[in-house]
Amino acid sequence: MDGTEIVRTIAISNRHGLHARASTRLAQVAKQFRCAIRLGRHGAGDEVDAKSILGILTLGAAKGQMLSIRASGEDAEQAVAALIEIFEKNFGED
Repeated sequence: MDGTEIVRTIAISNRHGLHARASTRLAQVAKQFRCAIRLGRHGAGDEVDAKSILGILTLGAAKGQMLSIRASGEDAEQAVAALIEIFEKNFGED
């Protein structure tokens, strides 16, 4: 694994935040990448493994919450881009 680390911040804009279906979708996409991916409430220091549905749910992230996505490894840039796209498309919900 190389030393590449990518960090991006994004707001949750879907109506129900990171509920079970959205968390599952996020984890499924994260698992497609080899890099380590962490997700947390921006500025709160509570990062979880983005490949863990339960971890994502424990964030309790609601609409409007700012999240940080941190990925490190050889495909980190592609992973973050894929996750940002899911957020921007509101997990296909609204």
